Amino acid sequence: MTESVVLLHGLARTSRAMRPMAQALQAAGYAVYNIDYPSRDYPVEELARQVFEPLASQLNNPACRVHFVTHSMGGILLRYHLSKQQPAGLGRTVMLSPPSQGSEVVDKLGDLAVFQWINGPAGAQLGTGADSLPLQLGPADFDVGIITGNRSINLLLSQLIPGPDDGKVSVARARLEGMRDFLVMPYSHPFIMRREAVIKQTLHYLRHGRFIPMESSA
Repeated sequence: MTESVVLLHGLARTSRAMRPMAQALQAAGYAVYNIDYPSRDYPVEELARQVFEPLASQLNNPACRVHFVTHSMGGILLRYHLSKQQPAGLGRTVMLSPPSQGSEVVDKLGDLAVFQWINGPAGAQLGTGADSLPLQLGPADFDVGIITGNRSINLLLSQLIPGPDDGKVSVARARLEGMRDFLVMPYSHPFIMRREAVIKQTLHYLRHGRFIPMESSA
């Protein structure tokens, strides 16, 4: 059985953000699909359609095991898709800094025109209130490990978030019911997917279904 990994970048980013991860996965022998999608232009539902429809033949091939690695909102696109349809050969997923339970940043700033311009309609869906899309998706019913950060380079946004956070998402709200493993690392939201230690942990989870305990992962 061949093994492939689909990479999904976060909001207001491009596939370039996932390039170091893609290179490491290719070096490890995976077939890698580093997907670009117009994250600022459409709601999550339409973005998920645009991402996954072209991958249908790959995802529905029982001879291929398909893993996923996502950053930030990419994890919400994946959860939305998997709530509708799961690939025949679904493997493991690693989510990096996902707003699994939404983000208070959207609650506080979502009505501002500049926020809407930067983040688009999908960004408005990522709050923590009654209209939060992440909170409507329910627990994970697939094999997923989550890595999130507890360092911020945006202290202004961190003031809007209760508890430890990565500048966009609190550690508490990165958690997802049903996840198999959870790891907090000393990195910020915009760059966590590029860190060598995070890439190492991601590779380990895809192979073994668990993260390396932090005291031995340096």
